[in-house]
Amino acid sequence: MPASVSFEQLTLVDLIRYGASRFNAAGLSFGHSYDNALDEATQLVLHALHLPHDLSPVYGQGRVTSEEKDAVLALFQRRVDERIPAAYLTGEAWFAGLSFKSDARALVPRSPIAELIEAGFEPWLGGREVRRALDLCTGSGCIAIATGHYHPEWEVIGADINDAALSLAAENKQRLLADNVELRKSDLFQGLQGEVFDLIVTNPPYVTDDETDALPREYSFEPELGLRAGHDGLDLALKILRDAPEHLSEHGLLICEVGEAERALCELLPQLPLAWVEFKVGQMGIFVAERHDLVEHHDAIKRLADARA
Repeated sequence: MPASVSFEQLTLVDLIRYGASRFNAAGLSFGHSYDNALDEATQLVLHALHLPHDLSPVYGQGRVTSEEKDAVLALFQRRVDERIPAAYLTGEAWFAGLSFKSDARALVPRSPIAELIEAGFEPWLGGREVRRALDLCTGSGCIAIATGHYHPEWEVIGADINDAALSLAAENKQRLLADNVELRKSDLFQGLQGEVFDLIVTNPPYVTDDETDALPREYSFEPELGLRAGHDGLDLALKILRDAPEHLSEHGLLICEVGEAERALCELLPQLPLAWVEFKVGQMGIFVAERHDLVEHHDAIKRLADARA
C-alpha cells in the first residue's frame, strides 16, 4: 500500500449515520427509490466508494481514507444543497432486482409494479398465456425491460410520448441486453393502432395539479410530463381505460397504477369491477382489470374520458 494513503478513524457505518443525520436535519424529501434518510445515505456512501449496493454489513466497520471521506461528504453536500434525488446523483436506480441508468430524462424508477414483475404477475394472470405485453408510458423503460428480463419468451413493447425518455430507455435496453423489448414513440395508444396484447401494464402520470404544484424540490428535477394528470390525477388513466379493450386480446389483462387517485377513480366508476393489488406493504393504488369488464362498462368510461381535454 502506498505510504501516502492515510486512513481516517471513520468507518462506513460512521459516514452512513452522519449522512442520515444531516439529511433528516435538512428536511430532505425521500421517495425516489428510497423512502428514508438511512437508505439514501447508505447508497450514496457505497456509490462514492465504488462498492456494490448490496455490500455485506460485515464491511461496515471498514475505515475509509481521507480522499474517500471527502468524496462522500461532497456527495452529501450536493444532496443537501441542491435537493437532487439520490438516483440522479449516482446515475443508477434499482428496480425489480435490476440496475437501471437514471437521469432527469425520465422519472426515477420506483413503482411497486416491480413486485408484480418478480412474481410473474401472478396470481392475476391465473396461468393464462402471454405472448405480447405492453408497457404504456414506459419512461426509463424499467417496467418493459424488467418484464422482458424475467419473461424472455414474451415480446414486450415499451411506449412513450417523450423522445428524451425513450433515449434513456434505449440505453437501459442495451445495458440489460433486453433483446425481446421494442421501444416505440406513442401518445398513449395512438402510435399502436391495430396492435393487440395479452397484458398491458402502465404507470401513467397520476399526480393532481394541486399536488404537482406543491411537490418538494426533489421532484422538480423530474420531467413534469411524467407527473401531472389534471385536477383529480385521472386525465390519462381514464383514456387508458377507454382505449385498452381495442388493444387487449380476448382474455387480456390491464394493470394500471393510479396512486392516490384511487379514491377519485372509485368514486367516478363505482360500478367498474377493479381488483386492487395488495402488496407486501399494503395497497399502493394499482388495479387489475379484465378486458371483458372494460368492454361491459365502456360507455360510462368513454363519457368520462371524452370529457377530458
